[in-house]
Amino acid sequence: MKNNVHTSKTQDALRVLLGLLLLFTGTSHLTFARTDFLAQVPDWVPLEDDLVVLLSGIAEIALGLMLVGLGKYKVYVGWLAAVFFIAIFPGNYAQYKNQADAFGLNTDNLRLIRLFLHPLLVIWPLWSTGAWKAAFGKK
Repeated sequence: MKNNVHTSKTQDALRVLLGLLLLFTGTSHLTFARTDFLAQVPDWVPLEDDLVVLLSGIAEIALGLMLVGLGKYKVYVGWLAAVFFIAIFPGNYAQYKNQADAFGLNTDNLRLIRLFLHPLLVIWPLWSTGAWKAAFGKK
């Protein structure tokens, strides 16, 4: 898989935007939204809920920094971000299953809508970094 894939200015802007959003979200894990994030930790995770929130926040900050600053490795970072978003899906499902109110998602319908929007979080880094094109585009 080649890492030197041309991306458009729109893709680059959306890659940076995703990075900034991850920096914000990661910081919120560690500070003002910590309690809300606790509502998303699935019961089956064998770690303390607060540790999971802290570790996922650190991971989001790292991914955000990489999306913003590691343009040379953007394809690899795009795959890493997509895998991260797949890995956190059980947390979103747990919030739905447990009917936990957090982030303004205070109805089953709102929580369900978020589940169906979650694939966009997987697609966004793959598209904006050129990762999908690098792996499956024309050779």
